[in-house]
Amino acid sequence: MSVLIFTEIDNGALKKSSLEAVYYGSEVAKMKGTTATVLAIGTATDDELAKVGTFGALKVLHANDPRLAVGNIQAYSDVLSMAVAQEGTTIIILAMSSLGNAVAARVAAKLKASIVSNVTELPDFSNGFKVTRSIYTGKAFAKVEMKGDKQILAIKKNAISIVESGNLATVEVFTPTLKDSDFVVKVIGTHKESGTILLPEADLVVSAGRSLKGPENWSIVEDLANALGAATACSKPVSDLDWRPHSEHVGQTGIKVSPNLYIAAGISGAIQHLAGVNSSKIIVVINKDPEAPFFKAADYGIVGDVFDILPRLTKAVKAL
Repeated sequence: MSVLIFTEIDNGALKKSSLEAVYYGSEVAKMKGTTATVLAIGTATDDELAKVGTFGALKVLHANDPRLAVGNIQAYSDVLSMAVAQEGTTIIILAMSSLGNAVAARVAAKLKASIVSNVTELPDFSNGFKVTRSIYTGKAFAKVEMKGDKQILAIKKNAISIVESGNLATVEVFTPTLKDSDFVVKVIGTHKESGTILLPEADLVVSAGRSLKGPENWSIVEDLANALGAATACSKPVSDLDWRPHSEHVGQTGIKVSPNLYIAAGISGAIQHLAGVNSSKIIVVINKDPEAPFFKAADYGIVGDVFDILPRLTKAVKAL
């Protein structure tokens, strides 16, 4: 009876957040004296899937029906439920995402399972099944006891530090019985943001606000991001002004990020913006106003003009 980890594939590669879930699941399996099995749905090579072994999984069930090439929530929920039945598992792990959250909720209903999201630590099995989750947009933590026969844990991105080993997993073909009713709604096209580093998976983010004064000045943000290998982001007013695409808007009504490093240049720090970034491990704020609210949430602060500070930071990063 293994721990089962649901993973997501994007452009033939496993998402970084899914690899975090694999490592988390493998650690849970060790605690329970069992093994970790991965469910991968979609198109990917065996070599790509086998690397989950370096994160602790022993086996991959690969469902690669052409109809599963896109993230059909209902179909994915049925496939995961069938994998749970085949493996006889009682613990299901996945990373939080728009797809993962929807799949987890449906599977919990199908299996009458307990479910906890925003999980930040390994479970405590000393007296039952208890997990720690982030609440109030990262301002507090709650201890939750899970009492169902099956448990579903949705892991918060970048909350788990992973360690790789040198092993590879075995990959097995998984052929679920798909229902026509799962495909009544057909996806006729998808439009994804392009770019080498996308915000939801980014470890480093450089973000800026209206202090940049216009889209023509965004090159200094992009230069620093390129030097760091970071993704770029912006505040809501910037995207509302169409200076930057809405896909870069981070905050309560935009994308919520949890990188290792979040650099905020010329952003005052409204509570709506903080709600989307306060899970970042390190926050660096650059603002010429020493009274900017964002400094209260910052790990490091620089009082200065972004047009002076950002080029100097870029120069220093390139020198390193």
